[in-house]
Amino acid sequence: MNTVEKNTVVTLDYNVTDPDGVLVDAGEEPIVYLHGGYDDVFPMIEEALHGKKVGESVSVKMQPADAFGEYDADLIQVEPRASFPKELQVGMQFEGAPEGSDDDDYQIFRVTEIADDKVVLDGNHPLAGMALVFTCTVTAVRPASAAEIEHGGLLDEDEED
Repeated sequence: MNTVEKNTVVTLDYNVTDPDGVLVDAGEEPIVYLHGGYDDVFPMIEEALHGKKVGESVSVKMQPADAFGEYDADLIQVEPRASFPKELQVGMQFEGAPEGSDDDDYQIFRVTEIADDKVVLDGNHPLAGMALVFTCTVTAVRPASAAEIEHGGLLDEDEED
């Protein structure tokens, strides 16, 4: 079986660019996912790949709403510098809850700026607000195991036992 269909495990070589062709993600590691509505890849990509065979390629243009969402200015927070470790750099990530949210509502915040006594954090995905072009080639397709289907995705090697 080398056709992408529900309950197959698909391996893709891929890259992601912006609409002008500027490389956003070189896809250095292939994507391996369980096909069939398990939310392992964006629905538009899965739809474009359905029925494709090994060696076939697709290119999917996605608006922000189809990819990582619109940029949300409410996810920018300014925190006191004293709240962070001494070794702090732009690009570091911390888990936290947006102001005014439930304690269970944790997400990743990226340090985007460090001033003398303030740190600016951004809870948006780095690609939020961007239109993207996802180009990929199917390099392998195999039937999913019963355990993968039951789990709704790929299993780590220690989960297979």
